[in-house]
Amino acid sequence: MSNRILFTASTYSHIRSFHLPYLRAFQADGWEVHIACGGPIPHECGADRSFSVPFEKRMSSPANFRAQRMLRDLIKEHRYQLVITHTSLAAFFTRRAAASLSPRPPVINMVHGYLFDDGTSLLKRSILLAAEKLTARQTDLLLTMNSYDLQAARQYRLGARVEAVPGIGVDFSRLERPAASPGLLRSGYGLRADDYVLLYAAEFSARKNQEMLIRALPGLPSQVKLLLPGQGALLEQCRALADTLGVGDRVVFPGFVSDMASLYALADAAVSSSRSEGLPFNIMEAMYARLPVVASRVKGHTDLIAEGRTGLLYPYGDIAAFQAQLRRLLDEPALGPALGEAAHEAVLPYGLERVLPQVMEKYGSLLPVGKTPALSPR
Repeated sequence: MSNRILFTASTYSHIRSFHLPYLRAFQADGWEVHIACGGPIPHECGADRSFSVPFEKRMSSPANFRAQRMLRDLIKEHRYQLVITHTSLAAFFTRRAAASLSPRPPVINMVHGYLFDDGTSLLKRSILLAAEKLTARQTDLLLTMNSYDLQAARQYRLGARVEAVPGIGVDFSRLERPAASPGLLRSGYGLRADDYVLLYAAEFSARKNQEMLIRALPGLPSQVKLLLPGQGALLEQCRALADTLGVGDRVVFPGFVSDMASLYALADAAVSSSRSEGLPFNIMEAMYARLPVVASRVKGHTDLIAEGRTGLLYPYGDIAAFQAQLRRLLDEPALGPALGEAAHEAVLPYGLERVLPQVMEKYGSLLPVGKTPALSPR
């Protein structure tokens, strides 16, 4: 029987963004790798076989229960030696699919950030925790990325084994400085050499909260500009807000940007207004690029940033506190470079070449002796 493994996620974009090196590592050791995720999947997807399942964001959607039945049939038909699931939606329905099988393969759930913390309303927190508790018996290994999620998973026994990994690994080689000068790069976005450019690369959503950053601009010096690459449901709402507040000429919305190295090269600082995180790539990439970071004091951020040493933090949603931290960077010219250098050194352990062997070792711990995959990057 072939050695087969299944990766599941809510969307293929998640697989593409985070897990292709792991698919390749398994394939290099002779594994047949399958993926199952929502939405369209390209022919060249990195897996040996792919299956599109009808995941929808609303948990109670009938489509998700159809997806659960499809996953159950896939797992039963292909007799996977291991199932690895990612993203909250896919993780819930994948584990519910496995619950109806006997015997079932070992299941690993990698938590990219629970959608709750101590600031979450009691009702929402109770619902989300109930879903995790319901699937805990089908979770043979639960991997977390930040200290809050690790503590919560252990406290509520959300897996047979609960362990931590330093994220999924960032390919920092993609961030080599571009040949063009920062001035030339800035001109392409209508920015001047004397602008102080803040960068926040994120999906436009309520959780990412770009609105707060836009509302902060009127209280900051006019040379402070905000660069917001990304797409999402709230993009047009944020454009309208910038115009309403009279700062439309100070906010740049470039849409999806694949060449992030150029944006890090032209920026003066990176910022984040997020409500919660797992272990965010945008912050780690900015740190590697030696940018000072000003971020909300939430889980995921606090695991990466030491206040005053590798970045600056402010209470979530506190515009005045955010503005005060920005003014520190503006008023103390030596502070930004010092924070950036310290951040670069602090984030090196999160590079893909260091993290991939650690994660592969965790994955392999649930496989029979003799079937453990390679532990070196591919």
